[in-house]
This record gives sequence, C-alpha cells and structure tokens, in this order.
Amino acid sequence: MNGKFVTQLSRYQLPLILAGMALTFTESLHGAAWLGLTGMVLVIAGLLVFAAGFLIKPGEPARAPVRLGAPVRGRWVPVNSPSDKVPSHGTHELGQAYAIDLVHQPDEKAAWAALHAWPPMRRPSAFAAFGEPVLAPADGVVVSVGRWQRDHWSRNSWIAFPYLMVEGIARGILSMLTLSSGRFVLGNHVILDLGDGVYGVFAHLKRGTVRVRRGDRVTAGQVLGDCGNSGNSSEPHLHFHLMDRRRPAMASGLPFTFAYESGGAEHEGVPGGRRPFTVSEDLAKVP
Repeated sequence: MNGKFVTQLSRYQLPLILAGMALTFTESLHGAAWLGLTGMVLVIAGLLVFAAGFLIKPGEPARAPVRLGAPVRGRWVPVNSPSDKVPSHGTHELGQAYAIDLVHQPDEKAAWAALHAWPPMRRPSAFAAFGEPVLAPADGVVVSVGRWQRDHWSRNSWIAFPYLMVEGIARGILSMLTLSSGRFVLGNHVILDLGDGVYGVFAHLKRGTVRVRRGDRVTAGQVLGDCGNSGNSSEPHLHFHLMDRRRPAMASGLPFTFAYESGGAEHEGVPGGRRPFTVSEDLAKVP
C-alpha cells in the first residue's frame, strides 16, 4: 500500500466510521446481528485508514508546488515544515500533508523552543504572534469561516503538553461526531478557493478578528484575520496548508512555495529546519 493511495483513501475514513456507527445503532434497535457486524467492520476499516495516515508516507504529489505570496510579514520561525518531512504533521488528516506552522519571532536574540519548563500555561497575549495579521497569499473566494471559538491559554510546557495531546484527540472526535470537517481542530479559520482546484486553509485565528465572510472575494495581501490560539494549538501561531477540496475531512494536501529571505539570501520554496525567515513587502508579492 503506497502513500498516494492512502492519501486518496483517507477522504473516506469519516464516512466509513459514521456509517459503521449508524449501522451498529440500527442493529441495537432491530436486533439484526448482520447490521452490527457490518457496522463494526466499517468502523474498523475507517480507523485503519486513519492510522495509516500517520504511518505511511505519501507518494509524489499530484501536481507541482503552487506558487503563492507569503501569508505573513516580518520575522517568523517555521515549525512542522514540509521541507523537513512529509506529511509535515505526521498525518494526512484534514488535507494537511504539506502544512506548515509559523511562529512569530521578531526578536533575533530570542530562540524559539517547542516546550518550556515554566510557567505551565500563559495567556495568548504573552506571545508575539498573537494579533499578527494573516494575509491572503493570492486572489480567491472565501468558502468557509470559523470565528467564535475562544483563544485558550498555551500548552507549550512539559506539564501542559500531555493535556494538549488528550485535548487534541477529543477535538478530533468532536469534529467527527458533529460533521464539522475539522472545525474544532482548526479553531477560528478561513478557507479560500484559490482557483484551479486549490484551497488554502488558515487556522488558529484570534476570536473576533476574522474580517471576511463566506462568498467574499479577496485579493492577494488582504488581511483575513489575526493570528490567535484557537483550536488544537500549543501556542499562538498560524497553521497554513493547501488542499485539493474545500472540505478538509475529504481533502488531500498540496505542496506550495513562496518567496522569503533567510541567511542574508532570497529563496523561493518553503522554509524549514526551524530556521528563522523574513518576508518583506517586496518579497510578499504574488508571482
């Protein structure tokens, strides 16, 4: 079984699980044992596909990387970058095989670390990324918006990290049961239709800052909202990825590139290795 096949099959894991649960429930009402058995098989199949998304690497992407403008400005640190590994977040779930997390780090003397010893949790306003504008990387149309979830305290300490893991599982289950297509994982978010079968996801936005509505047409560089700490997030940052369908639960990830400066040189690609990079207004222009 290759990764490309798993990427395509992952689109059906949610329908498999939900259909299995429905058949199991129906069996309890009507006493038809075959319904319960069929339901159990479907649930197991869905869970196996879900697990395969973590274990199997994808094949070659279905298309060349999409060239975009950067969704941020200033100095940032890339985390979980597709330049380092694919799938970048260890899973094909929600179309995020080529996703990247961006942490704002304006102070060149400060080093970013994933986990800290103390304090256990901090207010989101204690982080430089909180409130930073998130920008459209190309012209597009808004197809989905989430704006009401709270910005929770950080979970980036050794004490809070286990809680983040349990919370992440709970958010995934809640998204599945409510058919929200990942809403409780993405938090406040915007999904843009960028044309040619490409959709951009901007996740973990700050509550009350999303400036667009479904159906709006946006232009490259337009502010979509502010960076926040909603959804499945350890600290305020922007989670960004491209996918081939508008609904994350049914989508496969797509690669992308944008222009940035790092180490005194300009680059076209995706920054990685937790190496800080900078995006100026000139570099941010869409190719």
